[in-house]
Amino acid sequence: MAPSSSLVRLHVQTNRQAASVYQITPEMFHARAAASPWRDRVAESFGHEPDHLDAALADAEVLFVHGRLDLGRLSERAPRLKWIQSTGAGVDRLLPQVPEGIVVTTTSGIHAVKGGEYAMTALLMLNHRVPHFVTAQRASRWDQAFSDPIAGKTVLVIGAGSIGTAAARLARQFGMRVLGVSRSGQPNPAVDRMYRPADLPTLLPQADFVLVILPLTDETRGLLDRAALDLLPRHAGVVNLGRGAVIDNDALAEKLRRGELGGAVLDVYPAEPLPPSSPLWSTPNLIMSPHCAVDPGSYAAFALDHFLDNLQRYVIGQPLANVVDRSLGY
Repeated sequence: MAPSSSLVRLHVQTNRQAASVYQITPEMFHARAAASPWRDRVAESFGHEPDHLDAALADAEVLFVHGRLDLGRLSERAPRLKWIQSTGAGVDRLLPQVPEGIVVTTTSGIHAVKGGEYAMTALLMLNHRVPHFVTAQRASRWDQAFSDPIAGKTVLVIGAGSIGTAAARLARQFGMRVLGVSRSGQPNPAVDRMYRPADLPTLLPQADFVLVILPLTDETRGLLDRAALDLLPRHAGVVNLGRGAVIDNDALAEKLRRGELGGAVLDVYPAEPLPPSSPLWSTPNLIMSPHCAVDPGSYAAFALDHFLDNLQRYVIGQPLANVVDRSLGY
């Protein structure tokens, strides 16, 4: 991207409804940007209400935004907009609203350490029957269950990006066999062997655990459908830390109720917040977290530092990091 020869108009739009860990305040921005060499070449504004965004879009060149905001009719509302930096890694909600000529970048990578730790936590919980114990506790039922150590068992990591790679490294430290699936199937040094999605029918029957960390695209929607879940061994555990619609959650819940899977850990859902009427709330052998498992407590600071690095690249004309490939959806 060519360097801007004039003052760059930046608008930072937060979402008041989002948790505080996602809120980027003017004070935080000014403190972390104070010593930046491009400081005198950027004029910024901040907002959290819809009217703040509408007013800023009239002349904004760069937008740093929470991905769940309404950005419809951008061509009309933002005639000068060239680049949008999302505070998140997934852009399945954002990308359909953005015209072709506007570059979109993400904060992909900042979740790796926390996400890898939580993924390993989930695998250990499944191996040691924690979902079973939680289900029994709710029913005031004394129900012993025993398990062997996790070493030597197989985890199938579907989505070998930064989180999947971090989880794979930890899994191997615990002595696990790690198989991976990615769109390209290219080798990954943290994984024993990589495959492509077409290989899933032969891989799923081998898995003691399936760890799903995929973005939501046309290719990944419903990837683990009922037929795919039926290929898993009855003792297998399922973890989803990517996007809820990648898995057929109704089929997953049904298999858990029937005892046809060992357990599951979910952090993402087809609809969020998950409505109280969802049968997932009462599904046995299922542990749920409300889409916060891979996000660090210092999320805003991490996201801001990533953006400020990209902003420097933009100002001096260097290629931006984490540019979304529209053909892939991430």
